[in-house]
Amino acid sequence: MKDNSKKAGKGQGVPDGQAAVNGKNAEEVKQEDDGSFSVKIQGPGLEPFELQVHGFWLVQDVVLAVLGRDEVAPRTSLSLALSGVTLEPLMELQQVKGLKPGATLRLVEDPYSPRSARAHLARVQDLLRAEGPHDSLRDGRSPSILNTLTHTHTTDAPPAGHSSKSLKRSASNTKTDQPGQETPPPEYILPGATELPPLATLLPADPHSEVPTCLLDLSLSCWNPPPGPRKLQGDFLYISVHTREGRHCDITSCPRGFFLNRSTAEVFDPRPAPSSAVCHCLSDLLSQISPEFKQSLTALRNRKQRSSEEALASLYRVLSWLGPASATHSHRHTHSSPLAIQQHITPETPDWNEELQAARDLPHKTLEERLQRDRAIQQVNSAFVWAATQGAETVIDGCVEPINGAVDDPAFLWSGVFLSQGGAAGTLLGGERGKRAAQRLELRAVQTYSKLEVERQGLHTLPTAVVDYRGVRLSAQGLAPGLQGSEAGAPRGLLYGYAAGPMENPHRRKLLELLALSAKGLSLQRHAVVGPTGHPVPLFTSVDAQGLLGADGRYYVLDVFRTMPADANYQRADEEEKSEEGKAEGMGQVEGEEAHGFPHGLCRLRLELVKAFIQNKNTQFTKRVRERMEENGGVEECVKDGDPRGAEAVRGACRDVGSISDIIFEMRLNPNVFTPGVEFPSSETAVIQHQKTLLREAGSFILTHQIPALLEDCLHCREMPIDGAALCHVLHEKGINLRYLGQLTTAISQSEDKDRLRHITRLAYSEIVLRSAKRIFNNFLQPVEVSSLSAAVSHFLCCLLVPHHNPASAGEEPKKRSRRRGRGGAGASDSLAWSVLSGNELWSLIGQDAKVTYGLTEGLGTSADHLVEHYGVQKMSLLREFCLKTGIQLRLRDYILDNRNKAPIGPDDVYNILPVVKHLTMTTQDASRMFHAAQGYLQKGQLDRAYEQLKEAAYLFGRVCDDLHPEACSCLSLLAKAAYLQGRPAEARSVQLRVVVISERVLGFDHPNTIKQYALLAVYLYAGGETSLAQRCLYRARLLLLLVHGEDHPYIATLDSSLGLVLQGKQSIQFLQNALKINTFFRGPMDVKTALNHHLLAQKMCVAEDYRGAMAHEREALTMFQNKCGEDHPQTKCSAEFLKAITQQAVRVERSLRQGGAELSDSAAPETLAPSADTTLEQLALVNGILKTSYSEKLLQFKEKLREQKASEEAADPKPETPDTVNGEQAEEKTTTEEEVAEGETTPTDGAAQEMTDQISESHAEETSPKPETPDTVNGEQAEEKTTTEEEVAEGETTPTDGAAQEMTDQISESHAEETPSTEEKANGQLSTTANGESPILNGNCSASDTDEEGGAGRNEDQSKLTNGEVSHTANGNQSDDAEPKVNGVSGSHDEEDNTKDGALPAVSKSGSKVGVSTETDTQSEATMINGGDSIMTNGEVAPALQDSK
Repeated sequence: MKDNSKKAGKGQGVPDGQAAVNGKNAEEVKQEDDGSFSVKIQGPGLEPFELQVHGFWLVQDVVLAVLGRDEVAPRTSLSLALSGVTLEPLMELQQVKGLKPGATLRLVEDPYSPRSARAHLARVQDLLRAEGPHDSLRDGRSPSILNTLTHTHTTDAPPAGHSSKSLKRSASNTKTDQPGQETPPPEYILPGATELPPLATLLPADPHSEVPTCLLDLSLSCWNPPPGPRKLQGDFLYISVHTREGRHCDITSCPRGFFLNRSTAEVFDPRPAPSSAVCHCLSDLLSQISPEFKQSLTALRNRKQRSSEEALASLYRVLSWLGPASATHSHRHTHSSPLAIQQHITPETPDWNEELQAARDLPHKTLEERLQRDRAIQQVNSAFVWAATQGAETVIDGCVEPINGAVDDPAFLWSGVFLSQGGAAGTLLGGERGKRAAQRLELRAVQTYSKLEVERQGLHTLPTAVVDYRGVRLSAQGLAPGLQGSEAGAPRGLLYGYAAGPMENPHRRKLLELLALSAKGLSLQRHAVVGPTGHPVPLFTSVDAQGLLGADGRYYVLDVFRTMPADANYQRADEEEKSEEGKAEGMGQVEGEEAHGFPHGLCRLRLELVKAFIQNKNTQFTKRVRERMEENGGVEECVKDGDPRGAEAVRGACRDVGSISDIIFEMRLNPNVFTPGVEFPSSETAVIQHQKTLLREAGSFILTHQIPALLEDCLHCREMPIDGAALCHVLHEKGINLRYLGQLTTAISQSEDKDRLRHITRLAYSEIVLRSAKRIFNNFLQPVEVSSLSAAVSHFLCCLLVPHHNPASAGEEPKKRSRRRGRGGAGASDSLAWSVLSGNELWSLIGQDAKVTYGLTEGLGTSADHLVEHYGVQKMSLLREFCLKTGIQLRLRDYILDNRNKAPIGPDDVYNILPVVKHLTMTTQDASRMFHAAQGYLQKGQLDRAYEQLKEAAYLFGRVCDDLHPEACSCLSLLAKAAYLQGRPAEARSVQLRVVVISERVLGFDHPNTIKQYALLAVYLYAGGETSLAQRCLYRARLLLLLVHGEDHPYIATLDSSLGLVLQGKQSIQFLQNALKINTFFRGPMDVKTALNHHLLAQKMCVAEDYRGAMAHEREALTMFQNKCGEDHPQTKCSAEFLKAITQQAVRVERSLRQGGAELSDSAAPETLAPSADTTLEQLALVNGILKTSYSEKLLQFKEKLREQKASEEAADPKPETPDTVNGEQAEEKTTTEEEVAEGETTPTDGAAQEMTDQISESHAEETSPKPETPDTVNGEQAEEKTTTEEEVAEGETTPTDGAAQEMTDQISESHAEETPSTEEKANGQLSTTANGESPILNGNCSASDTDEEGGAGRNEDQSKLTNGEVSHTANGNQSDDAEPKVNGVSGSHDEEDNTKDGALPAVSKSGSKVGVSTETDTQSEATMINGGDSIMTNGEVAPALQDSK
């Protein structure tokens, strides 16, 4: 696979491919990277071209980069020469003497070998095949649809390093703003559409993807292999060609290349044909033979090429549940199959364990060494997973014989991969389900140990994967080194384990040290158990684990499936224990669990839960220490040196929280407690009882803390899972196992806000049904004959989705087929046993499984229609997720799942069954570390440093995994966001185009993260003036969301708000009204996002000249801001001013109508009420979370308590000279800027503000006037007349323009311009700093500039001028209720990005305009304004709006 750094010059995710390694924060990169430079490439038959290379590249890397270029393909077997000297392939460029920037490297044609000749033929095949996006469907891989959707290409985008000169896109100079170019939305994605979109729209066909036919046939000749005499003369193989002109030719491959021989189909004559030249490249020879081939090849090369992200092979296959539209499509190509070419170049059977451990043992002291090591590990693991997948498919298809001869537990060996169905341990703990659980837990434990690699050098695990195929689960592992034979004199054998026996040697001591380090990282307690001989055996792991020294000299740990502690909620406890401990503490068994317990005995806690539980205990410990110190004289006294009260408080707190140590807080858990058959020494009885108590507390912690915390996050839309996989990811992040889905539904049903959590209820019940159905499907499919697989699968799907499906009609056709094939009697009857399954029987089995597994006794009903009617589940969503879980691939067509008369899914609709693989995820250490550091900078508001870190992280991801990695996708997405906020919309567009392609390929074309990335891409496209393309991206996002989940989801409000902004006319209002309805229901009527929807609707209604409706919505927004922010907050003033402007315009319209239309021509909506393109852009960014709408209620409550405390202190200790106060705040705290704003002494600092000021000069002059006694005027009319007309327009409703509004206006003009905190606001021990200097805004535009202390810091027209790129920040550990939600629950995704809420970027305007809603970072205590008045920057620091008052 090519090194991704070779693509740095082609729109790499790093905007400036080389700046990423020369950044300020990559000192190690700078030391080891010689930078990039250009060289000139020349070769025979090629036009010279330039290539960007790196000094650390090897010569073979440059060769691969050259071979990957379109003008060079399909040439192979080339080397490079400098000044006539051939360069060594493994030499670094920086070591080549005489190689300088601009040097000329010449391509040299090397002789072929039999292997390289076959590889060249395969390369020609790949070129002629020219696979498109839909070709991946035939292999079951997720395609990329972006190129088809947009008809653009990532390389066509503006260069990533170029920033836009201006973000302002007016209607006059934006080509896509013309009405004729607007793309209307399809009817099936409109709000309230009754029918789902057609499935064909999920995978639209690309009209430009047709491949021209170059040859009628290209295959190996029947004269192969060459006879002995010709073999001695250099003939490698013979190729048969059938040209489009109808000519049949035979071609010989030899060391010098290819030539035309004289053989025909009847006569073998290998002599060269007359006047036939030898061509080094086969395509050159074919061009000489066939003019049509030459013409078609030219057209093929001129065809729009796929981007590097589309062309490169992904590390792992991502399944597509939809296949090609034609299930009978012939997969025969016009050339020989790859198998015919590669059958003679099959490599030797690899030793996967040795390859993986050798990659892990590579040096990793320098950055370059670590990058090469990480890349090697990724590639080895990827190759192992591909081999395991193919091996499992081959084994289950019956092509491999078992190596042990066992019928019950067969084991297989295929291509170096050891495949088995699980050991006896899992069977003893729950039969088939216990066996499957053991395989899954083994994989999870190996992943856990792999993540501890940095801390515990020297402890190894085997490469592992789990493959589900056709109802069978196989565990795939590399061969353990002990089975490979031993070297002479090499000590090896079992050194650690329950049955290891007593021994003492240096190797055992070394292994125990490694296991002790791992146990510390996993919070596992060192303990002892009674061994087989009756003596205590010390353990750091579960009783099943074994540690050995392999023949390769490495230490291995095996059988780690019970590494994590047991879940006390699902243990088969004795009646005595349940009565004494479980019932007394209320932590024994989960409600609804029957006496026999869970179906298997391998219920273990997740590592995330253990960490959260210990963190919670640590918090309790800190609290108890403080309380004890306060009881014994105070904290300050107890912490003095020599004071025993401090140590006594720590000891007491350790006892209170259950610490295993009496002198420090230490919390570790025993993995063997509650393990059947394990006996502990009598001396550790008290310790074991203490461990049981801790495990019961941990089990209770799930029910009392984690599940409620999850529901709280979902209630405030911090978590918005879209499908079942996203819900599972969110549960796992909280440490909640999926067996708690029943408890989750119970908790929701008991919640007062269960209606607002109905989307979670819908997903939970769907997941319960599908997981139970999957377990039934596995047993259902195993005995089915291969010839009946498609019929059996389609029958099961009909029973699952169609109510009361009749099995008679389903079994009739297979019986006919069996009779035609000569089958009959008992054999046919047995083979068709699957056909007697009915829908009622299937749902009865699902209910039984759900009761045993999830404790769910009701709520599922007897058919899928019950889920549809009671929970709003879509059958298409059930079909999609079931196919993804089981590997079923269906033909691309529309399915009518409500048809009870005819089976909606037939045997011909089942295109394939694919293996579903769970594998290890290898880390990219340096790239991930830099990515997390960038997230931290974003959270602190240091935009420049975060941007540089993101560029470097993206570069490192490209070096390791070619960007085709979920975490690389998250990094690039955040890089696009940071670039956009820095005023580089062209760069953001370029990067985000690649992000969408990567998400489609590594996560799935309909994955929730892909939906979100399409929405973000629409923002950047709109910023570049590509309105029509932005609309299509939003249509695509809404289409995917409708099919994946449905319209009843909170993220629909985000998409509909975006569509309402980019569309015009009635459809715009239609989408905004639906967004308002969704937000009102899921977020509540008083949420800031709901207020924003009211404001957006008011804007659009003003454009439609519906001023009465606009006044109603803006009045609702004003009420929300008053309740949320207070009367004196700038956002409240903003809403009041806009409402006032609407009312003034309504007055003009009403007056014109009363005067008989005399002024009707002048009554159209003024530009001040119609949002500009810049305002719409910023609102679009705000809606999609690029700018934050965050207003922390907790901090507001904390602030109010501080004010009350200060007021009480002042009342108790009055001062003789109290300064004047305004609204309870000291006037002295107002900064100079605030006083100027309040007095109206402001001047516009940019063109946007000046233009807006001119537009609203008539109405805003009164608003900023410091003289409240002057009556308001509207176009020369007195306020009394205006008020009368307003009342008529509002039909008697009170509006802010009457007396109440006048009073509020007086308050605005007399009081300070904004709310400033009166004291230091503390959040988790850190000071909260705000810097506000805004003036009221109208319709999202600022009439006054934001100035610093010297009054000269203005805003540029195109972007905010941020010194050193830093923005306002306040430190707060509390999560805001309106923080950036996680839509996908992925990392694809990733945990770290989700934890920082995409960086929680402060709202910074790029155009100097305001959008009518307050924004802030997740850590701000005030809701700051989004337009450029967020902070006053001085040398990169925030100028505080107040001085410390304490």
